[in-house]
Amino acid sequence: MMDAPHGSGAEAGLCPTGPFDREARAAVYAAIHTRRDVRDQFLDRCLPEDLVRRLLEAAHAAPSVGFMQPWSFILVRSPETRERAYEAFSRANDEAAGLFVDERQALYRSLKLEGIRKAPLSIIVTCDPDRAGPVVLGRTHNPRMDVYSTVCAVQNLWLAARAEGVGVGWVSIFHDSDVRALLGIPERVEIVAWLCLGYVEELYAQPELALKGWRQRLPLDDLICEERWQDPAG
Repeated sequence: MMDAPHGSGAEAGLCPTGPFDREARAAVYAAIHTRRDVRDQFLDRCLPEDLVRRLLEAAHAAPSVGFMQPWSFILVRSPETRERAYEAFSRANDEAAGLFVDERQALYRSLKLEGIRKAPLSIIVTCDPDRAGPVVLGRTHNPRMDVYSTVCAVQNLWLAARAEGVGVGWVSIFHDSDVRALLGIPERVEIVAWLCLGYVEELYAQPELALKGWRQRLPLDDLICEERWQDPAG
């Protein structure tokens, strides 16, 4: 066998690529389009450890600016901890409901948001801005790139969970201080997501908030601009 020429892809750490076959492409798009935010439909079944590990590996494979990998994952299974988290959520949820009026408030209160209690596992995703030092390649002019990178990890986990038949719900209604106190998260570390995970038997065919009349998906064509910004409302 001849040696690979100097500077070849193999020597440079590159590998051949190309489109997935039709079935693999269809599976990727199916995961994207059938992913849902699960709020109440979790089953009382623990997730196997090897499955949880696969989901975390998918999250850890996310792209990150400067390869800083700013994410950490706190796994919470304790019913006591989840109950305390639910109490913190409930306080914040009552505050949020007060921001809406009349029919909108009634609809808000009708939404079942029981994921923290019902899901057997919570994964709290955090972002450490100091993970790669004070100066990070690609973050020099946009300090939020570490958080954006962490959200990519959340999306990776969510899509992998959909492929595995696992439901995910993103809880965002809480005061950071309550979650920091509960989980011992330092002030310098940003809380990006509290994710509830568990098996589900069914998912909504469309986003739940669309089906229940909260808000509809915007037409994609209204959101595409050519060459320069154009206000979708214009």
